[in-house]
Amino acid sequence: QEKLVESGGGSVQDGGSLRLSCAASGYIGGNRYRMGWFRQTLGKEREGIAIINSDGATKYAASVKGRFTISRDNAKNSINLQMNSLRPEDTAVYYCAARFFWGITPLPTLDEKQFAAWGQGTQVTVSS
Repeated sequence: QEKLVESGGGSVQDGGSLRLSCAASGYIGGNRYRMGWFRQTLGKEREGIAIINSDGATKYAASVKGRFTISRDNAKNSINLQMNSLRPEDTAVYYCAARFFWGITPLPTLDEKQFAAWGQGTQVTVSS
């Protein structure tokens, strides 16, 4: 199964920016994919926030639309999440997720049940 390695994250002031990256390695079970980012805070369910497929179609949660931008590099099986205008309520552990397919391009979805591989998570803290 694919291994997802996240980088980026950290601490920033209210209104600041951060960039997260995620790369898939190991056995890649497909030539098409959906990849994206989820986040979770203590006591809350994990929330899908930004998804992209190998064709570049995207889907964003309303809470981040207009502030976060997801991008991809198909040659590297990697994605990035540029987070601007960060708010204290964006504080969470951010997880990269992916699912690969052969020959078909999956639609982007924020449903975590539609993802098979997960990263270890990276902390993002936004202070006021």
